Amino acid sequence: MTDHGAQEGQTRELTVLVYSDDRDARQQVMRALGVRPAPELPAVRFIEVATEPLVMRTMDAGGIDLAILDGEAVPAGGMGVCRQLKDEIFRCPPILVLTARSQDAWLATWSRADGVAPRPLDPMRLAELAAHLLRQRLAGLPVT
Repeated sequence: MTDHGAQEGQTRELTVLVYSDDRDARQQVMRALGVRPAPELPAVRFIEVATEPLVMRTMDAGGIDLAILDGEAVPAGGMGVCRQLKDEIFRCPPILVLTARSQDAWLATWSRADGVAPRPLDPMRLAELAAHLLRQRLAGLPVT
C-alpha cells in the first residue's frame, strides 16, 4: 500500500470514511459529525462503506482524512481492520474506532486506533474527537 499524506496549506473538503455493516450506525456517525465537526474546519464529505474489502480499496486509493470504523462490524470488526490499515498504509490517516462499551478501549489500543468512542455514542464527544484528529491531519502533525 502507498503513502497518502494530507495536502498541507489547502482549504479543501475533508473526506471521512465511515465503516459499519449496520446502515443505522453509519447514519448515526454522520449525523453526529454533521457538515463540519468544528466551525474552523472545512466541510466534510462522507464515504459510507459496509464491507472490509471496500474499506481496504478505498483507503489504499487515498484521499481519506479520517476513517471511523465500527468495532462491532461483521464479519470483519473495525479493530482488526484498523490494525491491518496501520500495518499496511504508510502514513495512514487517523482512525477512530467505535467500541461496544467504554471497557473495550484497551482493545482499540491494541488495534493502534488514534481515537476511541464507546457506545452509546455521544454526538458531542464524537464530533470533538473527529475534529481533533482532523485538525492534526490538516496540520501534518502526528496524531496523539
